[in-house]
Amino acid sequence: MVAVSTDMSVALRAMRDEDLPAVLACEQAGYTSPWSEGIFRDCLRVRYCCLVAETREMVVGHAVMSVAAGECHLLNLCIHPLFQRLGIGRRLLRRLLALARRQQADSAFLEVRLSNTGAIALYRGEGFDEIGVRKGYYPSAGGDSSRREDALMMARSL
Repeated sequence: MVAVSTDMSVALRAMRDEDLPAVLACEQAGYTSPWSEGIFRDCLRVRYCCLVAETREMVVGHAVMSVAAGECHLLNLCIHPLFQRLGIGRRLLRRLLALARRQQADSAFLEVRLSNTGAIALYRGEGFDEIGVRKGYYPSAGGDSSRREDALMMARSL
């Protein structure tokens, strides 16, 4: 079990290779189908925008975004379950969108599990609108390989 610090100051910074063990621990705590270390390494290698959110004690969240051809795509935004609903995800999202604007992106896209109502509320609160549904996009949360979960596609202008 992880002890939650009473000092909730959270810093956002670029992800580094040495952050990967902590990022993977956060990812595994936060998702039923976590990304692998190889996926994170590839994102760092191709210079996607990769950020971590950290307290003095630990990495409590991370985010990955690609930017190309005037668009950004939010690929991963994860907050450790013990630190959710504290505004950390919103801060990471806003930082990513600001970085995308600096790279001349004028629109942002993402997919989110239909069952992730907290994330959907966050994205709607930050101006994202539903643009479609990707059928069977995510592996089943229960691990049943014969079942898959739909993704809500969302977008907003920057």
